[in-house]
Amino acid sequence: MEPGSVRAVTTGDCTDLYYLDTGMYDTDGYGAVYVLDDDRPAVIETGIGTNHERILEALSEIGIARDELAVIAVTHVHLDHAGGAGFLARTYPNADVYVPATGARHLVDPSALVAGTKAAVGDQWEFYTDPEPVPEDRIVEIDDGDVIDLGDHELRVHEAPGHAFHQVVFEDPENDAVFTGDAAGLWVPERERIVETSPPADFDLEECLADLETIAEIDPDVLCYTHFGPREVGDDLECALAEYATVLEEWVADVEAARADLGDDEAVIERFASSADLGDVWTERKASAEAAMNARGVLGYLDDRE
Repeated sequence: MEPGSVRAVTTGDCTDLYYLDTGMYDTDGYGAVYVLDDDRPAVIETGIGTNHERILEALSEIGIARDELAVIAVTHVHLDHAGGAGFLARTYPNADVYVPATGARHLVDPSALVAGTKAAVGDQWEFYTDPEPVPEDRIVEIDDGDVIDLGDHELRVHEAPGHAFHQVVFEDPENDAVFTGDAAGLWVPERERIVETSPPADFDLEECLADLETIAEIDPDVLCYTHFGPREVGDDLECALAEYATVLEEWVADVEAARADLGDDEAVIERFASSADLGDVWTERKASAEAAMNARGVLGYLDDRE
């Protein structure tokens, strides 16, 4: 899938749903944005802000005019999910930005979010752009149990704070789908493989495992990953979620063992960065940076647990 290209989601029984590859981090197949074309059209996730024009072009291709977009919804305020929200709000005057209440202030004033992101991603910051603040009167704060009515579709809000305290997932009952944010890991369709995501500073293993139970209770047929793309799970949902639980538990154990072996956190981070194995799918640089960031997040979790 080429960056900027838009496709209809035909996975499962999905209708009115599209997704595009934003080309995040100059990497194919890493960052997705979804569009629900309904009475009140919605964008779910917004990318990092860089190349946000690709989202505008996709909406135009789908046939959604600038005065028609009604909803810009983000699962959490990490900039790879919410960095484009302000740019979209500026371009689409009738769209409100739906954001988990615990993180909403960071879209109005993104300065602390930018500082935290720079600390987490290091030299990957060169792929970002400073986010556009979202006007406070365009923010709609959402909490667990809320429903965003789009027409034939609705987005039901379920809290999922394991990856970040400000994360939710969106259930679309009409499509029997869940927009997972980062609650169900990173899906690599080329490998049919699920991999961990555990960035600093909020990663919590036990909460992540509880988030998987939340998704299991919803029991969707389709998982729509921000990283990356729709995946039909059907009757295999339980196995898919159990697989990610195992991936997370083994990942945390591996980092903990490396810390015990090396006795130096920077050496631990370097060990995993130098042994990352998804360079042929993303890029060597992105795969290495992802592993380093995830190792750093687990180290912080281990410190907090102690």
